[in-house]
Amino acid sequence: MADLPALLLASLNSTTRKQAEQNLDAVSVQPGFLLHLLRLVLEPSQDRAVRLAGGVYLKNITKHRWEEDVQPLAEQDKAALRSELVPAMLTLSSPADKGIRAQVAESVSLIAELDFPPKWENLIDQLVASLSPTDYNINIGVLETAHSIFRKWRAHVRSDDLFTEINLVLKTFVKPFLQLYRQTATLLKDPSTNPSLTTPLANYALLAQAMVLLNDIFYDFTCHDLPPDIEDAHAEFFAPGPGWFQLFLTWDSAELKGDPDDTTPSLPSQIKTGILEIAELYIKLYPEQLLQSPAVESFVQSVWGLIGSNQLPGIADDNLVSQSLRFISTAIRSGQWKTLFSSRETISSLVQGVVVSNVALREHDVEQFEDDPLEFIRLDLALSVTGTDTATRRQAAADVLQALVGSGFEAETTEIVGTWISTGLSEYESNKAENWKAKDSAVYLLTALATRGSTSQHGVTSTNSLVDVVKFFSDHVFQDLQAAQGTVHPILQVDAIRFLLTFRNQLTKPQLLSVLPLLAQHLRSMNYVTYTYAAITIDRILSIKQGNHLIFAQADIHDFAPNLVDALLTRIESAGTAEKVAENDYLMKCVMRVIITARQTLTPTFERILTRLVAILGLISKNPSNPRFDQFIFESISGLMRYTSLLHYINPGLALNRFVVSGNASTLPTFEQALFGPFTFILQQDVDQYIPYVFQVLAQMLELHTAEVPEQYRSLLPFLLTPAIWQQKGSIPGLVRLLEAYLARDSAGLLAAGQVASVLAVVQQRLIPSKLNDAWGFELLQSVVLNVKPDQLKQYFKAIVMTLLTRMQTSKTDKYVHLFTKFFLFTMAINVDGLSPDYVIGTIEEIQPGLWSQILVNFIVPQVAKMPTKERKLAVVGVTRLLTQSIFMIQQPSAAAWPATFGSLVKLFSEPQYLTSSTDEDPHAGLTDIDFEEQTAGYQAAYSRLAASETPEVDPVEYVRDPQQFLGQGLVQMSKRHGQSVKAMIEAAPDVGQFIQALASAGYVL
Repeated sequence: MADLPALLLASLNSTTRKQAEQNLDAVSVQPGFLLHLLRLVLEPSQDRAVRLAGGVYLKNITKHRWEEDVQPLAEQDKAALRSELVPAMLTLSSPADKGIRAQVAESVSLIAELDFPPKWENLIDQLVASLSPTDYNINIGVLETAHSIFRKWRAHVRSDDLFTEINLVLKTFVKPFLQLYRQTATLLKDPSTNPSLTTPLANYALLAQAMVLLNDIFYDFTCHDLPPDIEDAHAEFFAPGPGWFQLFLTWDSAELKGDPDDTTPSLPSQIKTGILEIAELYIKLYPEQLLQSPAVESFVQSVWGLIGSNQLPGIADDNLVSQSLRFISTAIRSGQWKTLFSSRETISSLVQGVVVSNVALREHDVEQFEDDPLEFIRLDLALSVTGTDTATRRQAAADVLQALVGSGFEAETTEIVGTWISTGLSEYESNKAENWKAKDSAVYLLTALATRGSTSQHGVTSTNSLVDVVKFFSDHVFQDLQAAQGTVHPILQVDAIRFLLTFRNQLTKPQLLSVLPLLAQHLRSMNYVTYTYAAITIDRILSIKQGNHLIFAQADIHDFAPNLVDALLTRIESAGTAEKVAENDYLMKCVMRVIITARQTLTPTFERILTRLVAILGLISKNPSNPRFDQFIFESISGLMRYTSLLHYINPGLALNRFVVSGNASTLPTFEQALFGPFTFILQQDVDQYIPYVFQVLAQMLELHTAEVPEQYRSLLPFLLTPAIWQQKGSIPGLVRLLEAYLARDSAGLLAAGQVASVLAVVQQRLIPSKLNDAWGFELLQSVVLNVKPDQLKQYFKAIVMTLLTRMQTSKTDKYVHLFTKFFLFTMAINVDGLSPDYVIGTIEEIQPGLWSQILVNFIVPQVAKMPTKERKLAVVGVTRLLTQSIFMIQQPSAAAWPATFGSLVKLFSEPQYLTSSTDEDPHAGLTDIDFEEQTAGYQAAYSRLAASETPEVDPVEYVRDPQQFLGQGLVQMSKRHGQSVKAMIEAAPDVGQFIQALASAGYVL
C-alpha cells in the first residue's frame, strides 16, 4: 500500500487512469486498506490532489462495493472505517478542507443508508458528542454529516422501518439541535451577545452557514411527521413577529450580502429560501398548526415585502424568488387561506406585482440564450419542484397563475391576465424590432393561463376552458413558426416551437402533420436553441399516444424521415470535438425517435445513416462525457438494425423457428462490417461506459443468424468467458444475453470446446452467489438446460444443484427462493427430449436421499401460489409434469406431499386468464415504450438497457395451448398407469372437488 499516493495521482491522469484504477482495485482487497486510505485522506502533509482523489475513491468503494457479495469487503475493515468516519469529519472541519470533507460526508451518508442503525448504533451519539458551543467550523462539519444522513428521508415512502429510524435519531439529536438553533439564531440577530463568536466577519459567516444547515435539518425532521419537541416549540419558530422564521424572513445583514454581481446566493438569501421551503411543507402537511395563529398571513406579507414589484432582480436571488412564488402557489392551492387571495384587487396585485415582473425576460436570460444555450434549454424545460433550485422565476410565476386558475379564480384571473396579454401583443405590434420581449411575455403568460394540468412527458393534459389555445396559436404564434430565419427575433421563434411542444395534445393529428415540415426546416437553423427545440418537439410529437398506441406510424413520415435524420446528424457532426458532439443529447434522442418511427422507410438510406452514426460513435468513444447521448446513439444503431434486418428471431432451442421479417436479411453483414471495428476498439481499450451496450448489440446481431455461429463471433467467445469481463456489473445482462445466443445456436460446439463448463463456472462462481446478479445466473442456467442435451448436461447438473442449495443455505432471500423455485419448474416444464422431472429429482436424491421432498414442501409448494401472473402458465405446466410424469412423486416420502402440491396447482386455475399465451401482441411494444425523459442515471447505473435491441419474451411452454386440458390428459394417463392410488391422492388434496368435477365435465374422468 506504499504506492497508494502514486496510484491515486495516476487515476487523475486520463492516459494512466484505467491502469491506475485496476491497480487500486487490486490493492483495495488487502486487509486494512479502508482505514489506510482514510488516514491518507486526513494527512495534511500529503499532496491535496492525492487527498481529494483518495476521498473520491473512498466514496466510490462505499457506493459500489460496500455490500459486494462476490468479493466482499472484510467486516472488520468496514467496522474499523465506521468507527473513524465521524472523527475524520471533525479533522476536516477547516474551511480549506471543504472539498475533501464533502467526499467523506458522502461516504458517511452512503454507509449510513446501508448500515444505520443496525451496524452503526453509535453514529448519532458520535455526532451529538461532537457538537461544540464555540467552534462553528466543527459544528458545520457535524451538521453537514447529519444532513447527508437525514435528507434521504425526504424521498422515502412512509414505513415502520423509516419511523423507527427517525425516532431513534430524534431521541438523541433533536434537543441538542434545538439548543444549537436557538444559540445560532440569537447570535445572528444580536452579534453583540458574544463578540468572540460573531467577529471577525468570517466567524459571523460561519454562524449563517450553520443556520442554512439547521434549516435543512429542520425540514428533514418534519418531512414525514411532526416530532413532539418541534411541535412544542411551534410558536417559537412560526409566531408572527417574534418567531425565528418570521424574524429571519425580514432580517438582512449588509456584511453577508456579498458582491452584487455574484451569481451565488448570499447566506441571508439561502436562510430565507430554507425557511420558505419549511413553510411550504407545513402548508401541505400541517395546516392545522399554522391555523393556530395568523402565521401564513404574516409569511405572505413578508414574501410580498421581499419580492413585490421585482425588488430582487439579481441572479443570486433566483432561488429565493422562485421559492417565494412556490410558497404563494401552495398557499393558494391549499384552500385553507382562500380569503387571502379571493378579492379581485388581490389577484390583480399578484399578477402585476409578482407574476408579470417575474415572467419578463431579463438581460441575463437573453445573454444565456446566446452564450450558454444548453443551460437555457435545461432550465426552460425544468419542472418546478419543491426544494430544488432547477425551476426558474418564470416557471414559478406561471405556477402562481395556474394555482389561481385551479382554485376557483379562473374567470377573474383569465380576465386580468388577458388584459396584460393584449397589452403585450399591442406593444409588439407597435414596434416589432424593439418590443419583441413584450410578445415573449404575452405568449408565456397565455401558456401559463391556459395550462391546468401537464407532465414533462405528455405536455399539457388539461386546459383552461376560457382560453382558446388553437385560435391564439393561429392568430399570434403560427406566424413566428413559419417566419424565415432572421425576420423575427430567434427567441420568438423558440416561443412558437415551445408553444407547439406544450400544447401538442390539443392539436389534431392533421394539424401536427402540417407543422412537422416547418419544424424540420428549423433543424437547419443556425441558432442553437431553435434547432434543439425543434428536435425536442419532433421527438415529443412522434411519441404521442392514444391509449397504448402511437398515433404516428412510418407512413406518416415516409416522405421526409431521411431528411430529418440527415438534418439532425449534420447538426451533431458540425459540433466538432467529442465533448461538443456529445453535449446535445436532445438531437440524438430525436434521431432515435425518427428511426424507430420510420422503421423500414429508412432501408434505402440505412447504410449512409449507419456510417455516420458509427463515425460519431468512434469520435465520442475516445472520451465519453454524456451518458444520455450514449444511450440514444446506441438505441439509434440498434433500432436501425431492428428495422432493416431480419428480426424477432425466436430461440431455436424451443424448436419453434419463427421469424418476423421486418426488413431485409441481407443488411446484417453491413452492420457487422461497420460495427465490429469500433466494438473491438471499445473492448480493447476497456471503454467501460460503452461495453454494456456493445454486448447487447452483439447479442442482437448474433440472434439474427439462423444457422451456425460465424467465425468472428466464435473468436470472441474465449474473451467473454474471462473472469475480468464479468467484474463490471453493468455488463452482466448483455453478457448473459450474448451467451444465451451462443448456446441457442451452437451448444454442441461450446460443449466440445469445454466452454459450457466455463459458462457454468461464471454462473456458479460469479452470478448465483451474488444477491445483485443471481437472477442473471438463473437466466443463463435456464439457457444451458434448454440448449445442452440432457445426457451431456448430466455431468454438470449435480454441481449446479449443489451451488443452488449452498446459496439457499448461506444467504437466502425472498427473491432467491422465487428464482430457485422458478428454475426447477422451468426445468420440469420445457419440452426437451430426455429432460423429465425425474431427471431433476434423481440428481437431487443423489446428493441426499429424501432431499427432494424437503425442497418441495419448504420451497416449491409455498412459492407456486405466489408466482407472478406472467409466470403462472410456466408454473402450471411444470407442476403438472411433476405430478403426472414423475415416479419419485408417487413414492414416499414425496408422495406425502403430492396432495398439497396438487392443491397449490389447482389454485392457479382460479384465474385462467393468466394461463394463456397472447399470440397477437405487438412485437414492437417494448420498443415504443422507450422514453428517457425521467432518466437520471449516469455512467454508474447498474445496467443501461437497450430497448431497441430487445426481442419479445418467449413462452417456454408454448407447446401447451390449453393448460387445463394438459393437466386433464396427464391425470388420465397417470390414472391408467397407477390406478386407485392416484384417486386417493387427489381426494386427499384440499379444496379441489369442484375443479375435479370441471375436469370430468370436460371429458377427463379419472
